[in-house]
Amino acid sequence: MGVRDVANRNSEVVHGFPHLETVRSAITALYRRLSPESVLSYAPSVLPVDVTFGEDDDLHLGAQRVARALVHHLRLPDARVIVSFREMEHAASVELTAGPEYFIELNDRFRTHRRDIGAALAHEITHVLLHRLDLSFPGTRDNEILTDTVTTYLGAGWLLLDAFREDAVSSQKLGYLTPEEFGYVLAGRALAFDEDPRTWFTSPQAYHAYTKGRARALFEAQQPPLTTAGRLGRLRYAKDRRRAQEHLGDQPAGPYAYAFEQGPDGLRVSFPCSTCHQRIRVPVRGRVRARCGLCRTILECDT
Repeated sequence: MGVRDVANRNSEVVHGFPHLETVRSAITALYRRLSPESVLSYAPSVLPVDVTFGEDDDLHLGAQRVARALVHHLRLPDARVIVSFREMEHAASVELTAGPEYFIELNDRFRTHRRDIGAALAHEITHVLLHRLDLSFPGTRDNEILTDTVTTYLGAGWLLLDAFREDAVSSQKLGYLTPEEFGYVLAGRALAFDEDPRTWFTSPQAYHAYTKGRARALFEAQQPPLTTAGRLGRLRYAKDRRRAQEHLGDQPAGPYAYAFEQGPDGLRVSFPCSTCHQRIRVPVRGRVRARCGLCRTILECDT
């Protein structure tokens, strides 16, 4: 079975956050499949020194060295990695077999664009991990978004973001996520793992995309009923809470928003966990500490 990644070169790169709902679902699914302790075991991220591909390195030996480093980082069984190059439409493909060898094909263009070999290998080796975890989404598009998200959240996807380059005449991007979405996932990992990936970027465009994604992640981590919410957010929350109390009716939640609902013990508020994005429900009774049942993050709330 082969699974493919995409490379967009000499074409316009999509920006923004069009896939965030699927990205959040992917992070939730990862925490559901792995325990919080297992997710945190992927610290630190794979380091540049382990995946740097020098222009003087032997093509095949260097690709195998980088692939082995990624196999080790992603906690896959140690086995022979066979990397080959051929003409193909997409950036890379991997053969999902029972093992023990890993068979990966890379686009011939990587023979001369060696700095991005690690990025392509990271995505394909994550496909192997997800196959062995029996974790997938229906449909090619959502499954590729899942792969990009898991690659990034488990510490190898900064390579994919760093492969993004854009100027007035050409552009290159690996993966299905937009650059800003890669930055969003990477920032979520940085907050959860207490990391700062900014020193690893060699691409100025990747650094800029990370700052935009980080701003979005921080914005979501500062929404009511979390105590980190700003004044305007708190005023809006108080107004919505009063309306819910007066009408005694449920209010549907948006894709990333709090919602009030009637529970057996009175009014409750539900909101997404800022780490794993699973929705949490707590009673409306002032200051409370909520513990996410999935990722076990402790959230300070003012309900």
